[in-house]
Parts: sequence; C-alpha cells; structure tokens
Amino acid sequence: MKDFIIPQDDRDMGTPARTGAPVTLTIDGFEITVPEGTSVMRAAAEAGIKVPKLCATDSLEAFGSCRLCVVEIEGRRGTPASCTTPVAPGMVVHTQSSKVKKIRKGVMELYISDHPLDCLTCAANGDCELQDMAGMVGLRDVRYEPGRNHFEQRFAVGPNPEYIPKDTSNPYFTYDPAKCIVCSRCVRACEEVQGTFALTIEGRGFESRVKAGAAADDFLSSDCVSCGACVQACPTGTLQEKSVIELGTPERSVITTCAYCGVGCSFKAELNGDELVRMVPYKHGKANRGHSCVKGRFAYGYATHQDRILNPMIRETIHEPWREVSWDEALGFAAARLSGLQEKYGRRSIGVITSSRCTNEETYLVQKLARAVFRNNNTDTCARVCHSPTGYGLGQTFGTSAGTQDFDSVEHTDVVIVIGANPTDGHPVFASRLKKRLRQGAKLIVIDPRRIDLVKSAHIAASHHLQLRPGTNVAVVTALAHAIVTEGLFDEAFIRERCDWDEFLTYAEFVRDPRNSPEATELLTGVPAAELRAAARLFARGGNGAIYYGLGVTEHSQGSTTVMGIANLAMLTGNIGRKGVGVNPLRGQNNVQGSCDMGSFPHELPGYRHVKNPEVRAIFENIWGVEIDAEPGLRIPNMLDAAVDGTFKGLYCQGEDILQSDPDTKHVAAGLAAMECVIVHDLFLNETANYAHVFLPGSTFLEKDGTFTNAERRINRVRKVMAPRNGYADWEITQMLANAMGAGWTYTHPSQIMDEIAATTPSFAGVTYDLLEEKGSVQWPCNEKSPEGTPLMHVDGFVRGRGRFIVTEYVATDERSGPRFPLLLTTGRILSQYNVGAQTRRTANVVWHDQDVLEIHPHDAENRGVKDGDWVRIASRSGETTLRAQVTDRVAPGVVYTTFHHPDTQANVVTTDFSDWATNCPEYKVTAVQVGLSNGPTGWQQDYAVLAEQSRRILPAAE
Repeated sequence: MKDFIIPQDDRDMGTPARTGAPVTLTIDGFEITVPEGTSVMRAAAEAGIKVPKLCATDSLEAFGSCRLCVVEIEGRRGTPASCTTPVAPGMVVHTQSSKVKKIRKGVMELYISDHPLDCLTCAANGDCELQDMAGMVGLRDVRYEPGRNHFEQRFAVGPNPEYIPKDTSNPYFTYDPAKCIVCSRCVRACEEVQGTFALTIEGRGFESRVKAGAAADDFLSSDCVSCGACVQACPTGTLQEKSVIELGTPERSVITTCAYCGVGCSFKAELNGDELVRMVPYKHGKANRGHSCVKGRFAYGYATHQDRILNPMIRETIHEPWREVSWDEALGFAAARLSGLQEKYGRRSIGVITSSRCTNEETYLVQKLARAVFRNNNTDTCARVCHSPTGYGLGQTFGTSAGTQDFDSVEHTDVVIVIGANPTDGHPVFASRLKKRLRQGAKLIVIDPRRIDLVKSAHIAASHHLQLRPGTNVAVVTALAHAIVTEGLFDEAFIRERCDWDEFLTYAEFVRDPRNSPEATELLTGVPAAELRAAARLFARGGNGAIYYGLGVTEHSQGSTTVMGIANLAMLTGNIGRKGVGVNPLRGQNNVQGSCDMGSFPHELPGYRHVKNPEVRAIFENIWGVEIDAEPGLRIPNMLDAAVDGTFKGLYCQGEDILQSDPDTKHVAAGLAAMECVIVHDLFLNETANYAHVFLPGSTFLEKDGTFTNAERRINRVRKVMAPRNGYADWEITQMLANAMGAGWTYTHPSQIMDEIAATTPSFAGVTYDLLEEKGSVQWPCNEKSPEGTPLMHVDGFVRGRGRFIVTEYVATDERSGPRFPLLLTTGRILSQYNVGAQTRRTANVVWHDQDVLEIHPHDAENRGVKDGDWVRIASRSGETTLRAQVTDRVAPGVVYTTFHHPDTQANVVTTDFSDWATNCPEYKVTAVQVGLSNGPTGWQQDYAVLAEQSRRILPAAE
C-alpha cells in the first residue's frame, strides 16, 4: 500500500524496541549496534535485513510459534527463532543460509496446505502477510495431497467437525476460521494491548482455533470491546474489516487525529481515491502508541450518514420549516440579524459558543469573532459544563490550567488514584495502558459512587474502592489528607523546597481538625474509615503516585474545591514533577483542552490571560486592529438567564448541542426560544437547532486541516483526508460570517491561523505546522525555553513559583434528597457512545447501546416493584423522563445512574441548575430523584417529540 503522508518509519520491526546498554553484533556480514535485550529479528530490521515472520509483530512481545523466522548463529546448535533470541556481543547471525531457507519453505508449505487458496477473491489480497511471506520464502508449490483441512465444508461431519462457519456477528469485522493459522497474534493483542482477555485458543493440535468467549459466544456476545486490536494484529484475512470486504484494499493513507475523546489517538485514514475504507491506529501516535477503541477505529460512518445536512438553511421563525439557500444568502441573513440585534439591544446582546470538537484554529476564530467583530467577550465553550473547575483549581494551586503529565507517564507509576472517572468507557485507550501497568504490579485506588470496570475485571482489581455518596468528594479527599498529615506520611522535604511552607502549615492545621478525620466523615460519605485510611497509607507510601480524574470530580457544586484538594494531595506526597506521578484530568471531548487554550472563556484571552489586563489586550489589539472590551463577557448559564430576561438576543453556536448536553433542559429551551437569532453550525440538525433560525452545515475532522490539543496538552495535526462535503471547512465558514459583518479577514490556510496563535500566546510561541510535521506532535508550553514541547510540567518548580496549598472546606450541595426525592442520580458515559450521541448514534455502535437505561440497586428496585427491563419514570425538582430500568449492584442503595447519549430520554431534563461556586460548571452528578414504574413517555417527552419533528421539516429546494 502506498502511503500519502507518513511522517515516520512505519515498518513492522517484528518485536518491541528495548532500552539498554549498546550491543554490537554481525548479521549477514553487516555490523549493527542495538540496545541490550533487542531481538535478533529487530536488530536485522534495524540493519535493513527483513526476516520472514508470521507470529511476530512489534506491538506484541515475541511468541516464537510460527518458526518462520529461524536463523543460524555461529557457535550455537540448531536454528533458533530470531524473534525470541536476544542479541549478544560479538554474535554472528546468518539469516539467508541454505539451511534456514529450506526450513522456512517447509514451514510455509505446511501453513499453505491448510489454507484456502482463494487469494484473488480474498478481501486481504494485497494486504496479507501470509501471502507476502509465501513469496518471500519462494514457495511456489505445495507437495501435500488434499486431506483434512479447516476450510472445506465437506469435512463438516461428525461430533467435532473441523469446518467452522464464518462469524459475522460484529457490525464492523468478520472472523473466518478457515483462514486462521493459529499464530495467536489476535489473542495476544487482546491481552497485551487491550487487556480485555476476550479471546483464547480453543482445542489442541489440529482442533486449535481462536475463540471469542465461552462455547455459545460469538464476537458480538463475548467480552470483546471491538477495539480492533485483534483485527490489526491478524496477518491473514481471518479477522477482516467489513469495510475492506465491501470497498476493497485501500491504496493510500493520511495521518490524522481522532475526533472523539480527549486521548487524541493518531490514525492512518486509509482510502481508495477519496473514499475512506478504514481507520488504522498509527503506531507512532504518541498518545495511543498504535492502539484504538471502537469509536475511533470504526465509528466514522457518521461523516457520510444520510442525516448530515450539506446545504445552508434559514427560516424567519422557529415555527416555520427550513429553507435551503445559498451560502451567500445564509451568511447575509445571519450577519444582518446579528448586526440588527446589536443596533437595537447593544453590542453585548449577542455572543458565541465555541466547539470542543473543532480544531484549535477554528475555535480561535470563533472567540475572535466575538471579541474583534461583535466587540464583546460573550464567548464560552463546553468546558464550562465539564472541566472549567480544572482550569480554575489547577490554576490556583499550580499556576497552569492543565494536566501535569503525558500518557506515557502511567508506565512509571506505582499507585494510581482514579477519582470520578471511568476510563474503560470514557478514555478506553488510556485505560488499556493503565490496565497493563496494573497487571505489572501497580496498585489502584478507585473513588467512585459506582463500581466501574476498573474496580474488578479480567486480571485486574483495585486495592481499594472508596464507594462514596455522590456530592461528598471534598470530604473524602480532605479525609485522605487528614490521614496523611496526622500519621506523618507527608513529604516534608518536597513541601519545604517546592511549596509555600506557611500556607502548608495553615492547611495542615485545617486537615488535622478531628471533624475532617475518616471516622468523623464516614457517616457523611459512606466510606468506611478503615478503608479510607488504608488507601491514604497506600498512596503516601506506595512510590510514584498518580491521580487521574474526570467529570465525577468537576461536575459538582464544589468541583473547583475538589480539584484543589487533589492538587493538595499530590503536593503533600511529593508526587509532582517527574515520571509516574502528577495530577491528570481526563478531558471529555477531543479538543476541550484546546478550546480552553484558545481563549474560549469570557474572562480570558488565549493562553489563560485575563481580559482585564491592558498589556494582554494590547497584544491582540495590535494584531487585530480593534479595541478589545475590558469587561468579561457572559458564561453559557448567564447567556441563557439573560435571554430569558430579554437582554441577550443572538447566539452563534458552533459544534455544540447545548439543549441536550447542558443541565435543566427546560431552562435551556426557554433561553433559546427567547433569542431572536440562533445560528447553529453543525453536522446534523441537533436538538439545539430546534430553536435555530440559521443552520450552517459543518465539516467533519476528515475534511479539514488543523490541530487538536488532547488531555496531556499534546498538539496533534488534523489533516484533510477528503474534500468537505458541505463545500467548506469550519474555519472558512466562520471567516465568511465575520467578513459578512465587515471583518475583512484573509486567512487562506489554517497554518496562518496557527502562526497568529503562536504570535499572541506564549505557551504556543514555538508551534508551527513545520514543527508538527517534523516531531509528529508537541506538548505545550512550546517556546524558546522548551522548543520541542514539555511532556512533564512543574519539573524544577511550579509555574506560579511555589505550589499553593488551599483550605478545602466541605460545603454540602443545596441539592438534597428527602421523602419526596429520596434517591441520588449521577450520570456518565458508556464505551460505545460519545457525549450527546450525535456522531455515534449514526453508526453501528447502536448495536451495543440503543437507548439510555437507569441503573438501580436491587434493594431500591424491590421497594418500588421494579424489575429488570421495566419502564420507569424518574422525576426531580426540575423535570421528569422515562427510560428502562437495569437492576444492578454496580450502584449502591440510594444511588441511581444513567447515561445521556439519546435525545429521546434527555437525562438533563431532570438535572438541576446548581453549579460550581467558582466556574458555574453544572452539578450533573448529584440530583435528588424519585423512581417509579411508568406506562410510557412523560408529557414532556411527547411534547418534545412533536417539537423536534416539526423543527426538522425542510422545504424542497426551489427549482
């Protein structure tokens, strides 16, 4: 296959790379020096000598089963496998002697004798290692007469037939045992790379075949999570993407970055012409190291889904059907509406919401639209409702609003705290790396009201699960600090050297208070004191300690306080500034870090600098040629409140669906309905578009150039794989809208926007597209001090100078359970779906999760007469909805849980408008509710279904 853009050597070197002292040996007369522990196979590859192989690949540890890679080594008997033989000083290897050639040809002849010779019609033709190796060893004929084999149906007789039919149960790939050579690469990938252990080799000898799950299982019903690692590892057509079977072997590829979660996986988008055939994880991707999940690997079909809107549309009122118009008419209509509103209601009457799914460059332009064209600071982003407390909390304690480590750091950790995050579902590629480290011996502490998979699953188990009551994060984190301080487990040397000692003494006095002890807080949090103390001792004494957290930390009324408490824990134990430690927020969307970096918040210009500072404004005023308002703008909740009050009238919303994703759906709807111009810029007619007057069709990540910044501050290139189906990349559309309002912008490529970002934002000062092409990716800050980026933050000192300990007083949320609403609802995500589901619901991922369900404990279910699968009504002080019940002990008594991926459920119609004290991040994770049996949809659901149907009417295009 010819690759269109390959920044680095993409060869399969056979076995993983090693680090160690240099060893020099001779292979086929060539002297080569490699690190100690390197296999002979890899050493040969480093010298440009290819050794035939089938069971070996450089993403897996050597196995030595195929016997195709045998070599001769002077002074040693026999012909050892080069994949399992480590190099030694002075070793002399022969890879092409007549003896090894004969052995290889004989081995390959045995493989081919039990393989269907349908190469011309096989989907793997041209992309099959078995085919390549047969040619490489010079096999031209098979001497064995036909007999028992695994691929002819005529042998499918008797109690144990050899023929096994093809398994097509998985929506994305097939398993054809007739083509299996039992190399075990798929089984090993499932174990070593993914860590699911869903596959095994069933039977012995001639009966051996790969099996997914138990006897009655297939690939769909087994524990397989469809990450694609097995498909990637398979050297034949045994495991094959259905897209390749249908569309043919791809002939070119482009390296780009996944547009799902905050891990930021790199992929090779492989194509025939401009038709995308498959997404293959890129082995040199520094965030994913060649791994993927079901979403990034397979769920890209939304880009060509029939629901996608490709033409601009307008309507005078939200009660009318949509009318398709030209780009000029749509942009002229939008510009006139927005300008008119500013003339009538003032320049602060309109604003923007940037997208955490669009590129850095596109997000930068949207906030620039607000500040340089609208001339106000009314800009916000989805981080408001997810990770804004991260920015505030880490900014206050460390001095920078981002995580401290790269993902590689997890390989060096000894004890991990996962709090308020569910990595196996929300960040599965990182979870695979974490599970691998846990299998190597690292210890795990899970702090979560729900028993997530990391608590106990195949081959891993948490040392402690602190199953706290929703809303009590601060009390638990402070109790951990109490145990560390009172038992003398803190790192005094680190604190004296790196932190403010006086502030520490004040903080230590606070946490020592008996009211913060595990015993005093046990009744409040539900966490046994002895368990909490044991967890504190493990983290403080366990070596390198890393903390990973998610929305279960931030989406609370005390989200910022909890983030500061987590930072306090890291500083207390000296776990900052080296590999294997740190405070690491697991960002939700692909570019939520980047959207914050780019100045999407109403009080901050790009680079987290307050808009009130004249010297900061001057930087942008000089380049933009306009005066910037010194008054911070409105946050999303403030925009909605002001709209209801009649003072906020217009909104440009790019790539966000606030009606489904933001809390208290009825209030969001009221705010949108009160606006006189809502512009939705997206791929589909989402729920927010029910209240829109202008729809601007967006472009997918496959149709644009730019960059994303992932959860580890890694700036990754996004490369255009195909032309935009709507005609324009999103940055071009924003520029056209700005110019329709008189801006006069003249960007011709996103690299020019990045140059402007670098010229105005210190942490991006050294970032250029040329650098990203050279390095693959870099982590900010990237500037004169760190020209190649900064993998680890706060190595020699904190960004703010000295680390700051902050008192974390627990303040109970105003949202309380009681006789009317006795249960606490918390929300989260599931592996197969993503955020509001706009993308994944339009793919085959619905096979795994076609509706949101309510998890309820058997005790609570029995009290209410609820059985598994029953329709139940869930009601809160804000609203009510219905969904099916799933009775499970994953949740504790008194707690219920659901996801928010499907708009017909709209879980956020139930959530309240309580929010974080510092950032207004909504309190999704604590809602007092009642649950009871239901006969069907609520009145609100019925009314909403009618509204949504009416809003999606599109008039036929004019002749």
